[in-house]
Amino acid sequence: MFNDAGFAALAPSWPDDPATVAEARAHPDVLANKTLKQIADHTTQIVDTLDTKPVLVGHSTGGLVAEMLAGQGLSAATVAIDPGVFRGVLPLPASVLKGVGLLLVNPLNRGRAITLTYDQFKYGWANALDETEAKELYDTFHVAGSGIALAQMGNANLNPWTESRVDTKNPNRGPLLIIDGEKDHTVPWAIANAAYMRQMRNPGVTEIVKIPNRGHSLTIDHGWSEVAETTLTFIKRFV
Repeated sequence: MFNDAGFAALAPSWPDDPATVAEARAHPDVLANKTLKQIADHTTQIVDTLDTKPVLVGHSTGGLVAEMLAGQGLSAATVAIDPGVFRGVLPLPASVLKGVGLLLVNPLNRGRAITLTYDQFKYGWANALDETEAKELYDTFHVAGSGIALAQMGNANLNPWTESRVDTKNPNRGPLLIIDGEKDHTVPWAIANAAYMRQMRNPGVTEIVKIPNRGHSLTIDHGWSEVAETTLTFIKRFV
């Protein structure tokens, strides 16, 4: 869709990310101990090879990374979809504690690659989907993720040295759109809207959109095109 609209679409991986889901499941520990700074620095290296400022689009932790890079003035426009928590975003709804709270309580998880059970995935990601699609997404896409990156977002407001930090005031940030799913349990509206209020400090255009009846899986489930079209419409206004 983005290539057809005249963009050269790139999908950068995380550092050392296996090439396939099968490889990632066979070697889950490869993503252990990957910090937010490592992920952001890896993406910055890719941005630095480009001839012009890119548009940055990211989901969940990727949404936070997009905001981090935008805050450094590295993007022409940015869309953060269900973005992870950064320092200054204070709400902590009950659904977040139920979804990932147990993962954060165990300090050993900081050094691990964390895999969700199906029930955890269904609640945190696929709660707006029927059982058939939820199971299909879990079987097709789910792999382990970095425990320390999750912890860095979880304690962003407790650790004064957290890497989960965004420069919301940089005048070179460019236009930013935050998209959130109405039924998202992992990044509920309260968190997305708090991020929006922080980003409103920037002189650049800052907007937020709520996608009705969608959960955290909104970029990979049957309604992905609505999210992509919302993203593309915003980008075309500025790029």
